[in-house]
Amino acid sequence: MSVTIEQSRLARITARGSDLWRYRELIRNLVMSSLKGRYKNSALGFVWSLLNPLGMMLVFTIVFGFLMPDVRVEKYPLFVLTGLLPWNFFSASINAGLYSVVGSSNLVKKVYFPREVLPIASVLSQLINFLLAFAVLFVALIVFQASFSPWLWTLPFVILIQTVFSTGVVLILSTLNVFYRDTAMITEVVMLAWFFLTPVVYSVALLPETIQVLGVALPLQRLVYIFNPVASLIAIYRDLLYWGYRTDVDFFIRTALTALAVFAFGYWFFLRYSERFGEEL
Repeated sequence: MSVTIEQSRLARITARGSDLWRYRELIRNLVMSSLKGRYKNSALGFVWSLLNPLGMMLVFTIVFGFLMPDVRVEKYPLFVLTGLLPWNFFSASINAGLYSVVGSSNLVKKVYFPREVLPIASVLSQLINFLLAFAVLFVALIVFQASFSPWLWTLPFVILIQTVFSTGVVLILSTLNVFYRDTAMITEVVMLAWFFLTPVVYSVALLPETIQVLGVALPLQRLVYIFNPVASLIAIYRDLLYWGYRTDVDFFIRTALTALAVFAFGYWFFLRYSERFGEEL
């Protein structure tokens, strides 16, 4: 019996994957539509993808690099940018993906297609913006004479891992938002807290190595990476683009496995409830 159930689940997943492949043109059209809508009636168009991280880098550099000298880091603008771009990709994916199903309610109720196409397309559109913004980063790397890691060739794999992780989170949140519209308000608060709990504008080395909780010494710096996959991803980006280090292989693998686990759970969660989207919307 258990073998039959497992075979049935495997067949369903395989069929769903085939569906996604058949609807790849729809995903492409949704991504292009999202990009066109983002820059519609904008004088500078996609240039905003370049100017936005530069503006934020300038603000954080002034606030944390000069007004708060205790958090100064060598080549601080570059330090901020290598953390800010991955965070912006993650944050933008969440903000767009959260409404991907609810915002397409008319389409969901009238036409059949794999519903996961919607959150996947929302993340992919933000991925393109992220890659465009990388042009700014590489200019900054040259200007500040960064130390490129010999493992820079692994960067596409890091981006893929982050895309997988972001898609998993979006699948969960877009599903919850169909049934509980409070999800959007809660997510807004969580994302704000998540930003400050992630070493984007500060170095994790500024945190105490251990903290005492109920008389127990906890390794705070390690816990930041254990419980915060985004912090782990940003650490890998910085190893490759800022510090010039070789990323620890075990750390890289653990981060990749966490991303895959989040995606697997998110995809299962989405499929479990997607058949009820029509009646809820």
